[in-house]
Amino acid sequence: QVQLVESGGGLVQAGGSLRLSCAASGPSASTYAMGWFRQSPGNEREFVASINRAATIVDYPDSLQGRFAISRDNGKNTVYLQMTSLKPEDTAIYYCAATTSTIPHARRFGHNYNYWGQGTQVTVSA
Repeated sequence: QVQLVESGGGLVQAGGSLRLSCAASGPSASTYAMGWFRQSPGNEREFVASINRAATIVDYPDSLQGRFAISRDNGKNTVYLQMTSLKPEDTAIYYCAATTSTIPHARRFGHNYNYWGQGTQVTVSA
């Protein structure tokens, strides 16, 4: 069992930045690939970013490429999501998740993840 706890969300003005953290605990937590997803009211869950366990492969949807960056520190069992140039449409609950999937494309889909955190709210004001 892997436990995931997100932090770092909050209220920020458009154009600002935030860094989210996801602390993982449990057996072999650092061996999982990790992902970030988000969901806003009335919308489906959306893939934001993923990273493999060695931090050598990262993936983003085209719409977020260049503004968001995922990284991880396996020594701290923590994954980060650096968000820049934030827009009001980035407002959502952000979730981190852990997966055993070794296929980058598969990590774009939430059903391929084994564990999920509770989420952290990000609100971007205009």
